Amino acid sequence: MNANIPKAKVPRRVLVIDVGGSHVKFRIGPRGKVTRFDSGPDLTAQQMVAGVTAVVPRPAYDAVSIGYPGLVLQGRIVAEPHNLGRGWVHFDFKKALGKPVRLINDAAMQAIGSYKGGRMLFLGLGTGLGATLIVEGYVEPMELGHLPYKNGRTFEDHVGERGRVRMGTKKWRKVVREVVDQLRDALEVDYVVIGGGNARRLKHLGKNERLGDNDNAFFGGLRLWQCDEQPLRIDPKRAATAGVDKPPV
Repeated sequence: MNANIPKAKVPRRVLVIDVGGSHVKFRIGPRGKVTRFDSGPDLTAQQMVAGVTAVVPRPAYDAVSIGYPGLVLQGRIVAEPHNLGRGWVHFDFKKALGKPVRLINDAAMQAIGSYKGGRMLFLGLGTGLGATLIVEGYVEPMELGHLPYKNGRTFEDHVGERGRVRMGTKKWRKVVREVVDQLRDALEVDYVVIGGGNARRLKHLGKNERLGDNDNAFFGGLRLWQCDEQPLRIDPKRAATAGVDKPPV
């Protein structure tokens, strides 16, 4: 949240779009109605925008935040998604949506909405594995899901949805426990937030762990417009005192 940006420049009505491997969800502002439609392995960027703009007219919003399930560097998509169709890299979202756009990895957007100061690790258990580290306000999205883990498979192959289906939910929970413990210890964080659609399948959480909420992605999209952009930073003092039920925009 950049104190150097005049308040007049912070958009009042932000359309937040959360793109996932199963659904695209979107809403305007902190209290708007959440609308969704199916995504899936063939969804292109153009189709995503068409699905949103069929519901939300351009005059209804002043700016857009997009959480994208893939690699984003300095606000630009640099790799096609693993769980969607093609045509995302180089797509002109600003032109297609008609308003200023900020792009960020989807796990990072939910992490920003979940952050309450200190050193936080966010893990998103969904179609794949999303991960973001926030250290004293500095946001570092990580592509841990595609790193090798065990038996020739990646972290995502073990704790993503394909891993849960392959192993069964009971064994999957044990593997998730192992992965969370290893990453928490390696990164030396104060607390872990576990979000994503499969987080609800966990029966027990460890010390200094809490479940995320998918609504936090929307609050993260609002907070994104008050972050310093390079490097991406959220004010840790304000985040520590502002609950996600009282978003800053």
